[in-house]
Amino acid sequence: MVNPANTANATADTATDTPAEAPTEAPVHKAPEVHTVVPEHRAERPSTSSTSDADSKSGHFELEKVSVSYGGDMALKDVSFYIEPRKVTALIGPSGCGKSTLLRCLNRMNDAIDGVKVEGLISLNGEDINAKAVDPVSLRMYVGQVFQRPNPFPLSIYDNVAFGPRTQGIRKKDELDEIVIDSLKKAAIYEEVKNSLKKHAFELSGGQQQRLCIARALATKPGVLLMDEPCSALDPISTGMIEDTVQQLRDSMTIVIVTHNMQQAARVSDSTAFLLRESIEEPAGLVEITDTTTMFTQPRDKRTENYITGRFG
Repeated sequence: MVNPANTANATADTATDTPAEAPTEAPVHKAPEVHTVVPEHRAERPSTSSTSDADSKSGHFELEKVSVSYGGDMALKDVSFYIEPRKVTALIGPSGCGKSTLLRCLNRMNDAIDGVKVEGLISLNGEDINAKAVDPVSLRMYVGQVFQRPNPFPLSIYDNVAFGPRTQGIRKKDELDEIVIDSLKKAAIYEEVKNSLKKHAFELSGGQQQRLCIARALATKPGVLLMDEPCSALDPISTGMIEDTVQQLRDSMTIVIVTHNMQQAARVSDSTAFLLRESIEEPAGLVEITDTTTMFTQPRDKRTENYITGRFG
């Protein structure tokens, strides 16, 4: 079992094709919206009797009555469900229903937002991620994230991917080279950039930048990858490449993806969770979670059917 708290977080500079620099830009977090509630529905947790050690290391989450508030205003209330290891779980629902808020809870990115309070239990591989002993930086190495818009560091392609491993203390150039190449290959961008690793990341196209960000997240050997609408700013061809990457990664790690695209959720995910706020006075909550085929063919809740058939949202 992987314990995120045990991951080293000391930054180390190493000799590479281009000098390492600390990134001057950080992901910009939008001000959260106030959401509302629906009655709680808890998905059954699959039997763990057949779960292998490899599956456990891939990262399984258990959420129990998770609530999130911003400055006293409840945004998300009593969300409980299980995220299976080595599966793709999609979070769907109308804008403002707490999908990104919930996603940020899984690697404590909400810690960076003033006034946020997270209640309830979120366990990763059986351990409470909000425990005092867990280092958020180490947690985010194990639970990587790709944001809605590409956000490469203002560095070379090579140094973008090598940044995380350096932070983990890896200094040998040949080891870094191997990690960089392997990560770029997994993100399906290596063939496009293999002869220009010194090139500045900002010179890449939007789709290439997003795949570079995926490679950067993969370089720390995560067990979980969070994707917050990773294709919303991309063209159909780039979107297809990202979806192909998700398909290739699904057997080696847990993936949780937020998407407004129902077709995308149906194509790439194994399970789908539908979140909703029913009135402006109430916080958002979970309506249902089930396997994706059932969700899109025989949803249990009428509200789910209304949403996925386009009657609202």
